[in-house]
Amino acid sequence: MDFVTAIKTCFSKYADFTGRARRSEFWFFYLLTFVVGWIPYIGWLASVALIIPSFSVGARRLHDIGRSGWWQLLSFIPVVGTIILIIWWAKEGLPGANEYGENPKGL
Repeated sequence: MDFVTAIKTCFSKYADFTGRARRSEFWFFYLLTFVVGWIPYIGWLASVALIIPSFSVGARRLHDIGRSGWWQLLSFIPVVGTIILIIWWAKEGLPGANEYGENPKGL
């Protein structure tokens, strides 16, 4: 999945917490939120507007490895929780279908 397709997919699923997301979709969207957050004057406003789709794509990414989206609450544990989430978000998704849907790669 390329950058533009990933961003379009995340915005089309703005508050959709169901299904699964590929690693490329997740990381490209987080790259966008990081870059936009550094734009002077409007970065903070854009970051607020992107918070719901950020949680949404995070939940779908966790679904791809067979975990509930509620595991994102680990981010409230300083350092350790964020490290665990980054490791999980970087893992390859489970092959085939799981309880959250079909594999987005089609495997």
